[in-house]
Amino acid sequence: MKLLVAASEPMEFTGLLARATEVRRSDLAIGWSRRARLGAHELLLVANGAGLARAGAAVDSAVSVFQPDALASTGLCGAAAPEIQPAEIVVGTAVAWGDTLYPAMGLECSRPHTAGLIRTLDHIAQTAAEKRSWQAGGAVALEMEAAAVAQRAQAFGLPFYCVKAASDVADETLTINLNAALRPDGHFDTIKVLGSTLRHPLVRVPELLRLWRRSARAANYLGDFFADCRF
Repeated sequence: MKLLVAASEPMEFTGLLARATEVRRSDLAIGWSRRARLGAHELLLVANGAGLARAGAAVDSAVSVFQPDALASTGLCGAAAPEIQPAEIVVGTAVAWGDTLYPAMGLECSRPHTAGLIRTLDHIAQTAAEKRSWQAGGAVALEMEAAAVAQRAQAFGLPFYCVKAASDVADETLTINLNAALRPDGHFDTIKVLGSTLRHPLVRVPELLRLWRRSARAANYLGDFFADCRF
């Protein structure tokens, strides 16, 4: 299978790249991209920043040159369901954007994971209260790109998969304002993140370190999951 996999940041592919072979640079003229093999699958991995517009542009650019058999959205997410633990894998059964629902294909994998509705937002859900409100509406996890990938899959008549890993849990409120640090290019302004952190170092330095460690572990778990699952 030729599988086009979209994330927001290259670090979200760390685990997958560690398990892939024939990794090489792609000539795709948008964002970050790599070609690779994972078992019997030929992969094109793209990361073009956070948000619907950035993800959609990456897929549009990649589809014409790669001609995939299926599309997948991957990367980090925020947990909305209280049972989801840090770095736990979440497989979308569907992706919601506003009132629109995009179905997602199931996956066979022996590794632990939670399956359910993943909701795409236009921002990072930072408070426990907001996460609870989305969980009450049926979402198990929250993120910012999957609906754009799902919409393209529907338009192109291709199967769509959604595999995420949780970087924060449902009862957790982030005090670092990550939304304020998100630049128009879809990447985080490191200076703004550090500036916000250092204004309240006793609370925010441990929070930033915890988020970094969880994100690294989540990316590693994503690689394990992709390597063991059957599309």
